[in-house]
Amino acid sequence: MTALLPEGFRDRLPPFADSAAALEARVLEAARLHGYERVDPPLAEFADGLEMRLKAGGLHDAVRFVDPVSQRTLAIRPDITAQVARIAATRMGHHPRPVRLSYAGSVLKLRASQLAPARETRQIGCELIGLDSVAAAHELVAVAVDMIAAADVANASIDFTLPDLVPTLAARPLPVAPELIATLRDRLDAKDAGAVAALAPAYLPLIEAAGPFAQAMDRLRAFDTTGALASRLDGLARIADAIDGRVALTLDPTERHGFEYQSWLGFSLFADGSAREVGRGGTYTVVHENGAEEAATGFSLFADALVERVATVDRRRLFLPFGTPATEGAAMRAQGWVTVAALEAGDTPEAQVCTHLWVAGEPRAL
Repeated sequence: MTALLPEGFRDRLPPFADSAAALEARVLEAARLHGYERVDPPLAEFADGLEMRLKAGGLHDAVRFVDPVSQRTLAIRPDITAQVARIAATRMGHHPRPVRLSYAGSVLKLRASQLAPARETRQIGCELIGLDSVAAAHELVAVAVDMIAAADVANASIDFTLPDLVPTLAARPLPVAPELIATLRDRLDAKDAGAVAALAPAYLPLIEAAGPFAQAMDRLRAFDTTGALASRLDGLARIADAIDGRVALTLDPTERHGFEYQSWLGFSLFADGSAREVGRGGTYTVVHENGAEEAATGFSLFADALVERVATVDRRRLFLPFGTPATEGAAMRAQGWVTVAALEAGDTPEAQVCTHLWVAGEPRAL
């Protein structure tokens, strides 16, 4: 049988599509209560405009095509962050800083991985643009915790990282040849002690400086004998103290996967039993059209990973037998019931996947 959809795509059927929409609404409401206002950028836009918007972050895994109208290359967004950065830098460039924006939408990747085979996914997130401070980073991390709580994620954890750690140390106090920095970062990320020892043995302690937050921080501070990382570690400690007790905290300072454009702070969100992240964020730099740079902090939640954790779906449906007065159905909907009216005499609650039946003026469970 010929596949109905391309590899990496799927239909979302009832009741799961309804459940996903309800979850998304709850999560976005948690962001709105913190002052993050919704933006809704288009699915595709000029590729060159997106490519230059985030410093150190190109347009990876984007599906590109030539627009028959403008004859320019368009890209279907593989990530919404760059689009929000464009909006903040252009359409909302006049807005007082910092500007707080939230979003939700579908994203499309050119290729998928074996661990994450879906090519089209839903992304929900927040961006705070125009301020580079520990207070801004703390707010974003706290908002992320509130949003995953709104998604009913239990036993959540946050894994912090320092994306620019190696370049910072390579500049001082542990010099590394510029052409070796990328390889060193990759080998530290892979925890390849042999390769790190061959490239720059002074960096070996960083492999052990990962694990539960307090323990990893102690090891990092012991490693940082010159104080080159002091400001970063102090800021990270303040952020962690503010959310300690709400989620479990870990630290992997050399983690690089998924943090291609983040600067001094990165973090991944996990749920208990989850094989992959349910979200990721950090600090980054927005590039304006005139070349000016602006600091930002943000995160994205992966809606599909959150929805997959919903064990049960509330599908309370009240069957209204044929001929039930419209006023009675309206009264029940006003109380929050989902009503399904029979359109012919032979219709049944079973056929309409209903859980309750309207009998003698009241709902009865089936």
